[in-house]
Amino acid sequence: MDCSTLHLNPQQQAAVTHGDEPLLIIAGAGSGKTTTLAARVARLINTGTPPGRILLLTFSRRAAAEMIKRVQGILANGPKKTVADAGSRIWGGTFHAIANRVLRIHNKSIGLGDAFTVIDRSDSEDLMDDVRGELGLDKTDVRFPKKGTCIAIYSRCINAREPIEESLQKHFPWCQEFPEQLRQLFRAYTTRKQRDNVLDYDDLLLYWTHLMEEPPLAEDLRRRFDVVMVDEYQDTNRLQAEILKSLRPDGRGLTVVGDDAQSIYGFRAATVHNILEFGQTWPGATVLKLEQNYRSVQPICAATNAVIAQCAKRYNKDLFSLRGGEQKPRLVTVVDEEQQCDYLISRILQHREAGVTLRRQAVLFRAAHHSDALEVELSRRNIPFVKYGGLKFLEAAHVKDVLCILRLAENPHDTVSAMRLLQMLDGIGPGYARKAVNRLAEAQFDLKTWKSFAPPAAAATQWPAMVDLLLNLATNKLPLPEQVAKVKQFYCPILDRRYDQAQMRRRDLDQLEQISNGFASRQQMLTDLTLDPPASTQDLAGPPLRDEDYLILSTIHSAKGCEWDAVYVIHSADGNIPSDMATGSEEEIEEERRVFYVALTRARDFLEVVFPLRYYQYRRGTSDRHSYAQLTRFIPASIAEHFEKVSLEPPAAADAPFAAEVSGRIRQKIAAIW
Repeated sequence: MDCSTLHLNPQQQAAVTHGDEPLLIIAGAGSGKTTTLAARVARLINTGTPPGRILLLTFSRRAAAEMIKRVQGILANGPKKTVADAGSRIWGGTFHAIANRVLRIHNKSIGLGDAFTVIDRSDSEDLMDDVRGELGLDKTDVRFPKKGTCIAIYSRCINAREPIEESLQKHFPWCQEFPEQLRQLFRAYTTRKQRDNVLDYDDLLLYWTHLMEEPPLAEDLRRRFDVVMVDEYQDTNRLQAEILKSLRPDGRGLTVVGDDAQSIYGFRAATVHNILEFGQTWPGATVLKLEQNYRSVQPICAATNAVIAQCAKRYNKDLFSLRGGEQKPRLVTVVDEEQQCDYLISRILQHREAGVTLRRQAVLFRAAHHSDALEVELSRRNIPFVKYGGLKFLEAAHVKDVLCILRLAENPHDTVSAMRLLQMLDGIGPGYARKAVNRLAEAQFDLKTWKSFAPPAAAATQWPAMVDLLLNLATNKLPLPEQVAKVKQFYCPILDRRYDQAQMRRRDLDQLEQISNGFASRQQMLTDLTLDPPASTQDLAGPPLRDEDYLILSTIHSAKGCEWDAVYVIHSADGNIPSDMATGSEEEIEEERRVFYVALTRARDFLEVVFPLRYYQYRRGTSDRHSYAQLTRFIPASIAEHFEKVSLEPPAAADAPFAAEVSGRIRQKIAAIW
């Protein structure tokens, strides 16, 4: 393939044409890493590597789809006019999705069978809570961690490969007195999952790791691939790094792409050490840097380079842009949060009048609540906005209700789904539902046994319909959309009774029926929706957005991978950036610096960092108690030259001549009292 047709720069071309020795591509922000990786994949295919022998690991399904789409485009326009379906034969997907695929292939060997199901985080918490109750840990005299915390500790131990004691000390110090109880809980939780034949997210990677410790299975998987590529390698955790090392012990055919400066997911157990220690893990590896930035103007590149240069442990790189520009990023000091809102809205509207639409502008913040006051003011001024984050499709209660029926039909061992379904029926609470589940377990999870189970009187008419539905679905003979339609028919009367805005929620169920057409099987749909759920839902949603243009509000973490013409980073005060919850160690502070760097590098043309001087202790009410903040430590005086400083004065109470006249009269009256 002639790389010149893709207009690759010399650094990109070197990465594309590299041989099969282990390769680390350090891709700076906006440096065209997706183009580079896609071009490398296309070149491998054009030079004889079968597409089905390429494994491409990404951190979102969308990223994998985009990469494969670009590969297909390059192949279609190349000199060999490679067949159009070459891209579809690549093993592309997230670590968890590929893990699921691997486990389906080897399910018999690892004792999972055909019918295992994958449960999401919410269901994992419910299962953990059920086990927690069985062990009596909810009735202790001391405050034992709740289900969400227990799952977080469990997940941390698994993904970071940390003993319980170490995880508690580092990340959950308020739970340090419970290591033995937690160990007992996690052991019982694991036993329950194995009994119910369900896997949580962490199990997907954990089973894959242990599969690779079995020589025949590991060798079979290694033989499947000539090439292994990993995108966003800085976001991998210890468990994922172990899997990668097992797949490519000598590093042959391994390429990873990432940017240590954008490693910001430590709270998910990701570790920057994986990318920093790549050369130690695979000695002799080549490190190539992509330093030309295609996103931002040069003054923004200069400022962001100065910010990240303060990080002690990093790959040195100096981003540059051929896009000129005289406007430095602005460092704006405002009096308080109220003035910050006024200033932001004024600047946003100025840019809009200059031709930068609202959708090409974004306000970024460290924590979701930092935009509360701005959201109120935007609403008051009738400026439409969308906030990144919020409830995902599968977190909507009514969607979970429908999917749990399909999950139970797929895997009758799934007691979490069974408990949820049973408690939808009138008159059935946790106690009665547990009796029904125990009856099912005694009958070796044969759903027919529920035909003879006596429900409460309130559920007398619902019970036979539910059992008939499950038995009908269990055969899995109906087309998938028909299965969803039958579940909807049974469930909609329950929906009408249990939830408000039922009509709006039905739209999600209609959408679920529609998207079921795109899956080859029920198993695939249940797994794929769990591993990569759609983001939209009507659950708890406000009125539909009718304006075609809207401002973007986003946490910095949600903004990673995005870009806008104008970016405003707000609340840039120490305690907010860095978060006061993440300054307990040098490692945490360095990650916060990288979070700030990610925010700054989202901007194409205009970047503003806004710093309120004063914070009121009570955000609402009439109290004047306040404190003064300090500018984020990540913009010290030594790099301030890269920013244009702007300070806003407190709003004037009155015009100066009038104020002086009033002041004189009042002073005279007070002096005359005596």
